[in-house]
Amino acid sequence: MRSTSDWTPASIPDLGGRLAVVTGGNSGIGYATSLALAEHGARVVLACRDPERAGQAARALRDRVPAASIETATVDLADLRSVREFAARLEHPSIDLLVNNAGLALAPLSRTADGFETHFGVNHLGTFALTGLLLPRLLAAPAARVVTVSSEAQRYVSLDLDDPHGERRYRPWLAYLRSKKANVYFAAELQRRATAAGARLCSVAASPGLTRTNVLGTPQNRPVLRRLVRILGKPPSDGAAPVLYAATTPLPHGGYVVPGGLLQQRGAPTRSDATRAVQDAATAARLWRMSEVLTGVCPDFAPRSL
Repeated sequence: MRSTSDWTPASIPDLGGRLAVVTGGNSGIGYATSLALAEHGARVVLACRDPERAGQAARALRDRVPAASIETATVDLADLRSVREFAARLEHPSIDLLVNNAGLALAPLSRTADGFETHFGVNHLGTFALTGLLLPRLLAAPAARVVTVSSEAQRYVSLDLDDPHGERRYRPWLAYLRSKKANVYFAAELQRRATAAGARLCSVAASPGLTRTNVLGTPQNRPVLRRLVRILGKPPSDGAAPVLYAATTPLPHGGYVVPGGLLQQRGAPTRSDATRAVQDAATAARLWRMSEVLTGVCPDFAPRSL
């Protein structure tokens, strides 16, 4: 790991003139990320499932940063039609930063609108499709970046591409962690393909560490887990630090950013590319091909005018 102990959110450079799209930007790490980006001059699009909550978050951000340029847009990663409609409605010809933050955790067995297991469908396939559909706008920017939020706990599971929807035996925690591992595989493969195409795009995965957000603290999760998150979790502003580091610090070859402390849960953001999901190009390519088939989205790295 490379130490970055001197980095803080105050180190973020001026982002004036840049457009950032943050999925799930209405709460938790997404809101904290959007706030920091707006404070440093970025124009921020809150891409959220619930328009009312997105509007509330936008008003709160403007209260905190009166000069902020904040927009809201509706997208539900559990529905590929919604993802396509969002991409079609977005009026901006170029996007400088896409933060793939939205997701869910430890949900009972359920299916997305397209029939996918919900963790895999939302956390990975929805993210894959959204990124692919926005790729032309990302490539239209001078030096675009994609940050995909994962979890350091993904290190403790393997990705079973023979059973992506948990049909053999479903366990919420396993489904969640496998979807987060898929996020790291996706981020690494996105960087490989961008590099091979000569595209000016940086793709980074980021792990916030255990953070007090409504993703792990939702009512359907067990009370003991909610208490654990409240006691041991850090505030969303701290959880957003690795995401902001990944979004704004020069990382020419992408990578994986985690907190640098014990078990990569707390501490200054640090680049850590030793995890297998970053290095395993064969599995990443297989996941990419599977994702193209399941979503019908085939990311195109060829530059073109919009």
